[in-house]
Amino acid sequence: MQQELNIVVIGGIAAGMSVAAKAKRENPQANITVIEKENYISFGACGLPYYLGGQFDDPQKMFARTPEMIEKSGINLLLESEATAVDTTRKIVTYRDKSGMNQEIAFDRLMIATGASANRLPFEGMDAPNLYLHTKLRDAEALKAKLDQYRSIAIIGGGFIGVEVADQLALLGKKVTLLQSGDAIMQGPFDPEFSHLMQEALEAEGVDLRLQQNVTGFQLSDGKIVAVKTEVEKITVDAVVVAIGFRPNTDFLTDPQLKKLPNGAILINPFGETSIEGVFSAGDCASIYHRQLGDRYIPLATYANKMGRIIGSNIVRSPEHYIAFPGALGSSMIKVGQYEAGSTGLTEKMAKQLEESTEVKYKSTLIKTANHTDYYPGQEELTIKLVYREDNHRLVGAQIFGKKDAALRLHALSVAIHAELSTEELGFLDLGYAPPFTTTWEAINIAANTAK
Repeated sequence: MQQELNIVVIGGIAAGMSVAAKAKRENPQANITVIEKENYISFGACGLPYYLGGQFDDPQKMFARTPEMIEKSGINLLLESEATAVDTTRKIVTYRDKSGMNQEIAFDRLMIATGASANRLPFEGMDAPNLYLHTKLRDAEALKAKLDQYRSIAIIGGGFIGVEVADQLALLGKKVTLLQSGDAIMQGPFDPEFSHLMQEALEAEGVDLRLQQNVTGFQLSDGKIVAVKTEVEKITVDAVVVAIGFRPNTDFLTDPQLKKLPNGAILINPFGETSIEGVFSAGDCASIYHRQLGDRYIPLATYANKMGRIIGSNIVRSPEHYIAFPGALGSSMIKVGQYEAGSTGLTEKMAKQLEESTEVKYKSTLIKTANHTDYYPGQEELTIKLVYREDNHRLVGAQIFGKKDAALRLHALSVAIHAELSTEELGFLDLGYAPPFTTTWEAINIAANTAK
């Protein structure tokens, strides 16, 4: 017989809503309440750059569920309500409701999915009407509504959001300047060779890329930003987009028993449980277990949804029946101009850092080869890099760059790393062939066979 558990979920966007929906399906008797600060749920922010760029016009396509759908399933929604404290001893969540009143709700099991907030620069002008973040629908809609008034737009930050927004704005014909403090864009998941290829792809679309430029402030006129100041120059702008990463929304969680990473992300085990029994967490406010690197902060939508599904089962079960997450590889993809790029597992840079703390040595191979036969129209060049152990040639990382459908090859490479295949095995893996799709030796086979 299933228990009538009182489950409280703080946050109803990705991980939180996945937990609530899955838990209700697994245990219809559970009393589930979701506390969400916004007036919506189940929002996919990954679509925002493409909505901004006009790849689609209906913002509702970014919502996986509506409040009406969830309430119809028997889940209680408290929208426009913000959790302000959690007492894990009394098992009470304090929250501020939409009228501004403080309320309390008791729980047997708790899920924390409070997400993350965009980092802000410590300068006057962050609240200027022509400065935009890019994590909420209202951010994108505010910028989209004013685009016809803006010609020159500066984007600060060369990570996923900064690059995707720069790409889409360039396609709209805007004069885009991308400012990156480091010496390369996308330098977390990619090695320098691939950052350079993406930089060339952006510049081919007309993006003015300025590396190693630290922003030192904004020049304002009548409350609006008219220029971005760096250590070496001043760039005149009509608008600014700031995309310099995230910070987990966990400051309100002050229980010393709740372990966190140095950046504030809640530390969870492979079951999604925190250091406090019966309290779970996932998404952009939590860590994720990386198969090769251990606990890491990797705020990707894929992990929010996968961990949400796992926790949705575990939160209504006893510990002996918990399901474990098999581990992440940091797999990611990005579209840059006419090109695509993907990365999974360890970069060469990560592998070299591991060498310093382990006795394992790593090697890499980098090739350029054709995506399909030369007699079928549309042949393009693929660039593939493999990172592998020197001793047993086990594949530990891969990166790829090319035109249409190049990034989809990353799936096979992720599977190979997960399955701990050697480069010799990968070199003869039975991958499909037809002239429109590949050469008789698939590009992945070719790359693996160059490993020495």
